[in-house]
Amino acid sequence: MKKIIVLGAGMVGSAMAIDLSKKHLVTIADISDKALEKLKLKNPQITTLQINAKDKALLTTSIAPFDIVVCAVPGFMGFETLKTILEAEKNVIDISFFPENSLELDALAKQKSVTAIVDCGVAPGMDNLILGYYNEKMKLTDFECLVGGLPKIKKWPFNYKAPFSPIDVIEEYTRPARYVENFEIITKPAMSDIEHIEIAGVGTLETFNSDGLRSIIFTMPHIKNMKEKTMRYPGHIEKVLALRDSGFFSKEPIKINGIDLVPLDFTSKILFNEWKLGDTEEEITVMRVTLTGEENGITKKIVYHLCDEYNKETQTSSMSRTTGYTATAAVNLVLENLFTEKGVFPPELVGKHEKCFNHFINYLKDRGVIYCKEEMTID
Repeated sequence: MKKIIVLGAGMVGSAMAIDLSKKHLVTIADISDKALEKLKLKNPQITTLQINAKDKALLTTSIAPFDIVVCAVPGFMGFETLKTILEAEKNVIDISFFPENSLELDALAKQKSVTAIVDCGVAPGMDNLILGYYNEKMKLTDFECLVGGLPKIKKWPFNYKAPFSPIDVIEEYTRPARYVENFEIITKPAMSDIEHIEIAGVGTLETFNSDGLRSIIFTMPHIKNMKEKTMRYPGHIEKVLALRDSGFFSKEPIKINGIDLVPLDFTSKILFNEWKLGDTEEEITVMRVTLTGEENGITKKIVYHLCDEYNKETQTSSMSRTTGYTATAAVNLVLENLFTEKGVFPPELVGKHEKCFNHFINYLKDRGVIYCKEEMTID
């Protein structure tokens, strides 16, 4: 049995710790006593550790005894946390989805002779793995990923709930969105180009631009067209746009009754309760990954569909399952020496290896997260 530490005891971090504890000795660390106690009630065999991951010296000391680190801290502190882990010469799987370019740490990881697999969730994550796999088999021209986490029961006004912090969701709504068109990187405001599509078993959803391509902009520059869009129930984005354009997401302090107040802090506090997903509240994760290209002179379209639901038996949210189990698959991939390259690797550079791609698909399938493949020939 290996010793693993998970940094972050949120819904996804907790799900990963529980999954990994079936085969390994797991410790989970968080700054919140409440989050740690909640996990301890679910699984007493997991060791808990209260630390502030922003304390670099404390973090370095805390991870020293472990064989591998799983980083699930909030995105705003992800890059520096990952850097500290690499400097401590620890292999790491990261799902903090920070805005910085993870490949900037590649030289450091190589220097320390460690493996870091980053962006290892559902999207980014599994969509990258699928892209990396088919990039080896086909001459790809087009890649599109549509993805969203949704509550089963719609609640006015937002028809949305999140298993993670509103601050990370708002980041998705404010960070400029990049996509690739005719080999050119196009940047548009987040939540632009709203379209409506039909998803089997779910119904009509609206899609909008979000900055989800991340590393593949740089690792797959030979693909002509690449786009990632987020899905929500119809009407959600109109309300969020109203908040954004009215200044509710601003980081510039405003003075109210002599007190400086950051609008984003206020909005996040309000939306925390409005968007907070209940512990046993049912939700779904929906994703459609479409790849088009040529294989042996034949033009093909490959489509992967995911529609995953809250698991009542284990009381695990779908977003925790689809994101967390992708990361725990990566943990076992590294621990079982199925992937031994040194450096920083976004998932597309892991999925290009057939044995690695199959490991992820089978690991998720064993946990009830099923990716359905559809293949068609284009005349």
